[in-house]
Amino acid sequence: MLNIGCHLSASKGYLNMGKEALSINANTFQFFSRNPRGSKAKELDLKDIEEYKKLAEENNFATILAHAPYILNPCSSNEQNRILAFELMQDDLKRLEYIPNQMYNFHPGSHTGQGVEVGINQISEMLNKLLTEEQTTTVLLETMAGKGSEVGSKFEELKAIIDKVDLKEKMGVCLDTCHVNDAGYDVVNNLDGVLEEFDKVIGIKYLKAIHLNDSKNPLASHKDRHECIGEGHIGIEAFERIINHPQLKHLPFYLETPNELEGYKKEIEILRNLYK
Repeated sequence: MLNIGCHLSASKGYLNMGKEALSINANTFQFFSRNPRGSKAKELDLKDIEEYKKLAEENNFATILAHAPYILNPCSSNEQNRILAFELMQDDLKRLEYIPNQMYNFHPGSHTGQGVEVGINQISEMLNKLLTEEQTTTVLLETMAGKGSEVGSKFEELKAIIDKVDLKEKMGVCLDTCHVNDAGYDVVNNLDGVLEEFDKVIGIKYLKAIHLNDSKNPLASHKDRHECIGEGHIGIEAFERIINHPQLKHLPFYLETPNELEGYKKEIEILRNLYK
């Protein structure tokens, strides 16, 4: 079964997100853990959470993915920004334990002139302060496009972060198809080669989720501009190979394309029809 969903608004709660997912034939979803451009988080509604958990169980939902806000930068040259990143992630991980065994994705951040090595050290140091033996949430590093001073556009950089984390079993990677295309990994013409490199450098066991996005820009553009499925430089044939690849097809896929709910519904229908 293709485990697929899209990015939904968390403003109306988990139960509403679950119902919206079902309305578009999705069996999972992604949501922002808090205001994506700020730090404010919605107050937890325990009744809503329990009702969602029942809905998810009844409908065999796959793992859902919480996405950290964009402002979070654990490797900023500004110490206050690093402190804020730690505090927000710490709070997010506590809140996610109300729905155990889910995933939390974040952008590794931008080193803002400090250099990649310093950035990697700061990210891993933060993770070592955050992760606990007791947590059930898996924390995912997202593959990045390589714009500006972003850390994480190369598999080696993600590997270096994980290597420095003590509780590696709590870690994973979310591969964004637009980002890796823009970073220079040719998932269109050499998907097997990209996955072989991922396995050799990071380890395929760490690949936990896929952001399924077409790209407005060509290979190695370092731009990070998402496009609707089949309408960009990656193309529908490549997505058919991605969702059916033996090393990927069991993973949850999350659409982050420039769509409203109806557009996501159409994309999910197309992809379900392509799934073998």
